Parts: sequence; C-alpha cells; structure tokens
Amino acid sequence: MAQDIPAWIDGALRPMDKLEVHRRGLRHPAVSVFVVAGGKLLIQQRALAKYHTPGLWANTCCTHPYWGETPLACADRRLAQELGIRGVALEHRGVVEYRAEVGGGMIEHEVVDLFLGVCEAPPAVTPDPEEVAAIRWIDTEALHAEIAARPQDFTPWLRVYLAEHADLVLAGF
Repeated sequence: MAQDIPAWIDGALRPMDKLEVHRRGLRHPAVSVFVVAGGKLLIQQRALAKYHTPGLWANTCCTHPYWGETPLACADRRLAQELGIRGVALEHRGVVEYRAEVGGGMIEHEVVDLFLGVCEAPPAVTPDPEEVAAIRWIDTEALHAEIAARPQDFTPWLRVYLAEHADLVLAGF
C-alpha cells in the first residue's frame, strides 16, 4: 500500500510516496517514541514482512507523519496502531537528524521528533503482527551491552539514538 509522506525536494516540503523517499534517500520528517516503565524501555522486533530492517530490534515505535499531521498526533497514532498503547502522556524530547542505509537499496535520511512516555506500570500492549514480531522490556544497561555484542540485531536508528542522543531520549526516567 503506497503512502505519501512529506519529503524535502529542492528545499520545499512536498508529499511523496514513502518507498520512493527511501529509495532516493530523501530527507524527510519522522517520529520516534520511547516508552519506559519501572526503569525499563519497551523495544520491539520489527515484523519479518517489513520492507526494510525486518526482524531487527527497534525503539518502542517509529513512523512518518501523514501530510499535515503534527508530530505528537503521529506519535500517539502510531503507538495505538503498532502496539495498541493508548493514553500514555508523551513528552517531546527534541529533534535529531540522521542518515543510514537500511538494506534493500533503502536509505533513511530523517529529521526525527523524539518522544518519551514514562509510565508507573507497564501499559497494556497488543502488538499488530503485521508491524511487530515481538516486544520486550529491557533496562538501558542491558540494551547497550546487547547492542555492543550484536549490533546487527538492532536497527541503525536505535543504535544512533543510543550512541549519540541518549541524553535526549532516555535521561531522567
């Protein structure tokens, strides 16, 4: 199913097909969400049918905003769609940019609004199997150790976030 997302072309933001944006490596907006509870981060393993990075572990969820959609509305929408999580208060933690090859001739060149949701208890999670193969809660020390030992098991963006932007996404929870 084709989906138009905003992408910068010749300095102007325009709607474009998501796959074409990734094939061309165009700079585009994105949203990444980190949900924590009890000192642990919820991570997901991407479904095996995903068009890039299938089976790799990623942050709680991430996506691209629809044309005209705010980053916060996008983050709330995607938490509900991918994981069935609703009602978590999300705090905007900043904007970062990265570029990474994600396999299959695809390039992510994203300008990402980062959100953190801190919960007292783990929320109910009902993953969409078309999006998510598995979930787990992990403390950041163990996550860093796993990434160091087996970086190929994790998405490029999660590795970038934890190596370069942990102060934004995970500080203070």
